[in-house]
Amino acid sequence: MTKLFGTDGIRSRSGSFPLDEETLRIIGFALAERLRGSEGEETRFITGRDTRESGAAIESAIHSGIRAAGGSAVSAGVITTPGVAFLTSNGRFNAGIVISASHNPFEDNGLKIFLPDGRKLDRESEEFIEQKVDERVSIREGESEVDDSGASALQSKYLQHFSFDFGLLDLSGLKIIADCANGAASMLAPLLFRKFGGEIITINAEPDGRNINRNCGSLHVDHLRLAVLESGADIGVAFDGDADRALFIDEEGELLDGDGVLWIMANFLKDREVLKGNKVIATVMSNVGLELALKEVDVELVRTAVGDKYVLDEIVASDASLGGEQSGHIIFPSRTLVGDGLQTALFVLEAMTETGRSLSELRSGFVSFPQILVNVKVSEKVPFEEIQGLNDLVDETERELEGSGRLLLRYSGTENLARVMIEGREQSEIEELANRLADHIAAEIGSDDG
Repeated sequence: MTKLFGTDGIRSRSGSFPLDEETLRIIGFALAERLRGSEGEETRFITGRDTRESGAAIESAIHSGIRAAGGSAVSAGVITTPGVAFLTSNGRFNAGIVISASHNPFEDNGLKIFLPDGRKLDRESEEFIEQKVDERVSIREGESEVDDSGASALQSKYLQHFSFDFGLLDLSGLKIIADCANGAASMLAPLLFRKFGGEIITINAEPDGRNINRNCGSLHVDHLRLAVLESGADIGVAFDGDADRALFIDEEGELLDGDGVLWIMANFLKDREVLKGNKVIATVMSNVGLELALKEVDVELVRTAVGDKYVLDEIVASDASLGGEQSGHIIFPSRTLVGDGLQTALFVLEAMTETGRSLSELRSGFVSFPQILVNVKVSEKVPFEEIQGLNDLVDETERELEGSGRLLLRYSGTENLARVMIEGREQSEIEELANRLADHIAAEIGSDDG
């Protein structure tokens, strides 16, 4: 069976399988069939999209398939991914469908599907859809016109909920620069920050369908850094194309990634006595500097596999109140199970205003350690524990790093590559250690062209 769904939904080149019109109609049809309500209940969906030029056509095809299966669909227009998730949870919808490829270039697009509880579609439902696509089920032509008559009201409803969640937040006197990545936050971010009285300057907020994420947003923060320094702003925030993540620039021009946000928010929530279990959930890619800094304030860092899905699973399983990824995807489960860049920005601003401290002051105590990543071409992905002599070398390396560094060995999910990642206090030391491990792996299972 063809696997369409990755850890973050479906993603592909626009117009190509599975984002061609016929397949999209089948996906919409299969989704409506899978989530069909009880007899006599209408199966309702809400969709939203980012600013890519392909978004409207994809949305139309999805709506057509849903209607062919007897369901109904409305559009929230151009809106963030967490905006669709919020509206799904707070409306009478069976699911919400986001049309976005997040931080990818405009040529790509994708689908993310949320259930009313905020979780993404379960694997069994994904397999049901994949089977229908494989069967190329024949469906009657459905009405393809998109009902976006209520889009403005839906967007307002999403923004309004922040007024309830952050009712006491006062941004008066703060200058904020927002890099909207020419994406879904372009209209919403300035409206939101002005609600709380902040002076907001937006950059990269003029989407033309093709400039989303182009040399801007959370993957390209140099323009934001320059804008913060030149304007004397208190903070800069960079969103990605669908605004489910946010990175920050402090008043001194330094980057604050997701690890830095987790550090600030862990301290802020702990001081409020609402950091459940004194633990924070992050992935194996979070810097060891975060782990050591949190340990100093008696907070445990629990690591998961890479992906917000795994972070969320662990948050729920351990009843934690904070988790996220280095990329800036932060989850506050007391508010929503979906990462929301706008919400993350408001939490960071709330920490600044309540403590009276600048962003650079809030980040004090956390130092990101140097990191090196060495890729080794391999002939096959032999389990690391079965590579002769590697276990002893790993043990020796970990003893040398003990208390001041971290080693991670893993294989690439898409290529015949072994990845050796080491973090530590001294760049020269970790380079030597990483190359020693990489050379051993190459000698044992390296490919002929490696």
